Amino acid sequence: MTLAVETTPAPPEPAAAPQAARDGLCTARVEIRLDGGWHPVCDVAQLTPGRGVAVLLPDGRQAAVFLDRTGGVYAIGNQDPFTGAWVLSRGLLGRVGAAGRPFVASPLLKQRFDLTTGSCLDDDTVSVPAYSVRTR
Repeated sequence: MTLAVETTPAPPEPAAAPQAARDGLCTARVEIRLDGGWHPVCDVAQLTPGRGVAVLLPDGRQAAVFLDRTGGVYAIGNQDPFTGAWVLSRGLLGRVGAAGRPFVASPLLKQRFDLTTGSCLDDDTVSVPAYSVRTR
């Protein structure tokens, strides 16, 4: 699924999806911070826990937006740097280490990318863009 982005800046808030939005009681928007401010990309209701969606950013880039099973919302670049394919939004979510760092595993070659930093957990020399995310 690829969604278009509106470009209305808004003030900052936390990245966790509000419980009421996760329960379907209201519509909360996911926003990504870009150079020009905060940009709405989709409704929290459009996200499935444990899965991702691809969104089109105003400058033509793609981001992969994820809702993990604890309600955390994350966004990273959607392009797999190992293959060049725009597929990270279709990857599998997981957690690694004692701290439970969230990651997505590419659906193609299975490299894991940290959802908070964009760093590849399997190759320290590779990363994807990581975006600040909030819900409102």
